[in-house]
Amino acid sequence: MENPKNNNSSLKAVIAVLAVLLIGSLVYIFKLSSDTEVVKTELTTTMTEKESVMKDLQELKSTYDAAIAENTSMSDELIQERDKVVALMDDLNKSKGDVSKFRSQVQAMQGKMKTLVAENDELKKQNGVLTTQRDSTIVVLGESKKYNEVLVGQNEELAKTVEKGAKLSVLNTKTAAYKLRSSGKQIETDKASRADVLKISFTIAENQIAKSGDKTYYVQVIDSKNNVLGEKKTESFGDNSLTYSFKTTVKYENKTVNVSEDLPGKDFAKGTYFINVYDNDELVSKTSFNLR
Repeated sequence: MENPKNNNSSLKAVIAVLAVLLIGSLVYIFKLSSDTEVVKTELTTTMTEKESVMKDLQELKSTYDAAIAENTSMSDELIQERDKVVALMDDLNKSKGDVSKFRSQVQAMQGKMKTLVAENDELKKQNGVLTTQRDSTIVVLGESKKYNEVLVGQNEELAKTVEKGAKLSVLNTKTAAYKLRSSGKQIETDKASRADVLKISFTIAENQIAKSGDKTYYVQVIDSKNNVLGEKKTESFGDNSLTYSFKTTVKYENKTVNVSEDLPGKDFAKGTYFINVYDNDELVSKTSFNLR
């Protein structure tokens, strides 16, 4: 028969062992739960930090995109920095561990971005000033061009006026037929059969702006039968030619000059005679008369 005392001792021993195992299990479970919570906290912190870094990178990219869209002379440099940001975003997306190394790179990129954006803004201001100056210059040049065109037009009109004003006026052109007596006396007549000479006279008016010096005029006398009387010489003026009765050269000194020339002849025809006075090939005066 077993001793009750020994049985009680064994039971106590079993209970003690079970108690120790229970305590150990509880301790292990608590530690496991704590480690899981720590890992969970670390993962949550890592994800939050990653999202924060990604947000900063996205803002960097947006800032560069806006600056690049302004199309300044710094666009190439801005594009290079923007591409570095995009590459770092790809690396961050692939990363599953510590993102602290990305934070330091982002901070460096933010510093670079501030510098480049400041330089780009200054460049835009300078370009704005240059554009304003250019536009002002264009306006001034446009006004100057218009003013010069007006001056040129006025000068051309003035030159034409001066040229026109400098031309000599031939006035009071007259013609009469005369009978020449043996004594040398000339008696005016209107009969063709009595006429021995035609006297042609005209006046060159005073003109202070005309060029002084010798002036040559060509006189053309045409009878009623359309014949040119006198010398019947021909003078060429470029594409034009003129058959004249005689020419006369006058010394002109800006004062009024009276010119009178005789055209001798015989057998004058009855009818109307036409007298034309030319300055080179330009008709400057004309008249007519009749012989009966």
